[in-house]
Amino acid sequence: MFKINLNKNSLLLGIAVLGIIITAVLIYANQNPSQFSLSRLGFGLSNDAIAKKSLDYLNTTVLAGQAQATLVDVSEESGLVKIKIKIGTSEYDSYATKDGNLLFPQAFTMESAATAQQPSQNNQPSADQAQKAKDSITKSGNPVLEAYVVSRCPFGLQMQRAMADVVKNIPSLAQNMKVRYIGAVSGNTITSMHGDAEAKENLRQICIREEQPNKYWDYVSCQMKAGDTTGCETSTGVDSAKLNACASTQSRGVAYAQKDFDLDTKYNIQGSPTLIVGGASVSEFDFGGRSSDAIKSVVCSAFSSEPSSCSTKLNTAEAATSFSVAYAGSDAGSSGNSGANGANCAPAQ
Repeated sequence: MFKINLNKNSLLLGIAVLGIIITAVLIYANQNPSQFSLSRLGFGLSNDAIAKKSLDYLNTTVLAGQAQATLVDVSEESGLVKIKIKIGTSEYDSYATKDGNLLFPQAFTMESAATAQQPSQNNQPSADQAQKAKDSITKSGNPVLEAYVVSRCPFGLQMQRAMADVVKNIPSLAQNMKVRYIGAVSGNTITSMHGDAEAKENLRQICIREEQPNKYWDYVSCQMKAGDTTGCETSTGVDSAKLNACASTQSRGVAYAQKDFDLDTKYNIQGSPTLIVGGASVSEFDFGGRSSDAIKSVVCSAFSSEPSSCSTKLNTAEAATSFSVAYAGSDAGSSGNSGANGANCAPAQ
């Protein structure tokens, strides 16, 4: 057995040396964050592992197989792991904590209150612009606003969410709004810009719209939260047997869809969403954006004589894009790859 004798001076010297080493390591870590992290020393998860964990969560829980998120890049920003992902043709920045426990769909740079409020103010047209937009719409006694979308486009979901909020608060306007779908028929099946899963969901929604119209807005309002198709059929009382028969029968589901696609061609629809009123394209941004109050204004502007319900004030906040439990959220107003204000999903080139 060895016996080590340390006197007081040796012990103090050892502590001082250890302190110098720790200080040097911390200075190096602060100056070289890309080359030094706790994960490199065996503590916690690596950035790549956190990105993989985040993708697994998004694909299995949030998207639930209805769409597929893929990793574009992973880096560090402001003490968080920045994860750039791609869903369909659109890219999004998400953030996760370094311990891999919390995932944030989007982060905001905190500035002065005045600066933070500016974007929402810019969404509102001037009184003259709003009046010109209102006057330009063809008037009729029973107008119909048609919104052309695809079911897995973040901005198509945004438009459906705003329309659903109109229906929820002013049920009488449901008859004056109709969602149509963008796509094509190939053989006996339909196709869509974001793949087979989206095409199938488009067809389900078309069948519900045509054969179970009283269930359409309930179903859409449910599935836009997380894409839970089966659960939403059950919770909203959709007749699943009837729905499946429609989707598998060409003379029903595919035939209904073909009528939408013929109108896509007629109106030269180029992005999701696109609004048509009275046979002409209308920009929702002339009325305040993709909020339920703006969509209500578009519909009401097309009446020869506005019903009293049009005076009802609805939500002026931009509806959330993509899947969202809340009407508005941190991802509201995200930009896209084409279309008005860069916020439409465009057909694949």
